[in-house]
Amino acid sequence: MSNNQVLTPSIISKETLLILSNNLVAASKVNRQFENQFAKIGTTLTVRKPNRYKVTSGPGLQIQDSVEPSTSITISNQKHVDFQFSSQELTLVIEEFSERYLKPAVEPLANQIDYDVIGNWPSVFNEVGTPGTLPNSFATGIQPVGQRMDEGAVPQAGRVMILNPAAYWSLAAGLVGLYVQSVSEPALKGYLAKIGNFEIYLDQNIQNQTVGAYAGSGVVNGASQTGSSLVTNGWTASITGLLNVGDVFTIAGVFAVNPQNRQSTGALQNFVVTATANSDGSGNSTISIYPPITPTGAYQTVSNSPANSAAITVKGTANTTYAQNLAFVKDAFGLVTVPMELFDGVDFKARQEYKGISLRIIRAYDVNNDVAPCRVDVLYGVSTFYPELAVRLTN
Repeated sequence: MSNNQVLTPSIISKETLLILSNNLVAASKVNRQFENQFAKIGTTLTVRKPNRYKVTSGPGLQIQDSVEPSTSITISNQKHVDFQFSSQELTLVIEEFSERYLKPAVEPLANQIDYDVIGNWPSVFNEVGTPGTLPNSFATGIQPVGQRMDEGAVPQAGRVMILNPAAYWSLAAGLVGLYVQSVSEPALKGYLAKIGNFEIYLDQNIQNQTVGAYAGSGVVNGASQTGSSLVTNGWTASITGLLNVGDVFTIAGVFAVNPQNRQSTGALQNFVVTATANSDGSGNSTISIYPPITPTGAYQTVSNSPANSAAITVKGTANTTYAQNLAFVKDAFGLVTVPMELFDGVDFKARQEYKGISLRIIRAYDVNNDVAPCRVDVLYGVSTFYPELAVRLTN
């Protein structure tokens, strides 16, 4: 492009969207297929999950109910960056204009989208690793995550692992000699290598979990419990924030099952807390959990219901903060961006879509000062589609 060619809205919006796409890490690895649905149904989309059935034996017909499980994703995030430039600066070549204005503006926008996608971590119930200890080898980083995924019948294809800087560099040092990056590999932001069937990435947006203020010796209060709440006692009395949303615990004698053959994996089932739990004056607490305790049927999640007085073990020390690195396949989480309206009455407007991401850029003109306030917007929603397709690696 010659220096005297004026940059158009189309040129600038295409360059902006390319920068945004290239700066996404987690958001580039999740499901983004539902964008076109929102133009027809509004701000919330219900995503239906496949029914699950159980094989039966013998000649007799045994009709099973079709549950039709579903989840939803809501368009609730409008994020934008705002800046201004003069008409003279529109005569810059696109590379110079991009370096001066677009990259500094769009990189924090990409960072925010990644942060919001990773913010789905509290819905993930499977957690491996030792709280407070960095993964520093194949055995402490790759192997436990891969094993947990295999036990849960997570597809092998498309597995990614996203680590915070401390875990990333600790694991990278421990894996030296196990990988060689080829010059033919694409220059992907934060990419380390593919090891143990995981593409491994660095992302500073990995978030932390502060464990609740639990104390005492929590146990199950009542045998044969099922469903999404667990009645417990034995805690220290009158604790507000006994367990926080995202805390993970196990129950003695209650094992996870493979969702295909429904056989015990030999590992205790992990349960994640879905609402803040408090203890009353007698040390009782009813805890909201996921997955639900389902000991039989097509949607079986556990080997058996917990016994009365079965011990509860919370992962991590009370009131202590741990990083929640994530491994997942695409369908674990969803990101939907929606094309935004282009309004009249402005001197500069454009909208672009690329790889499931829609971006709008609008500029007005201040004739008194010969400057142009400009904004870049993305309207999107994030959600967890299949939490069973993800695993946390704590450190």
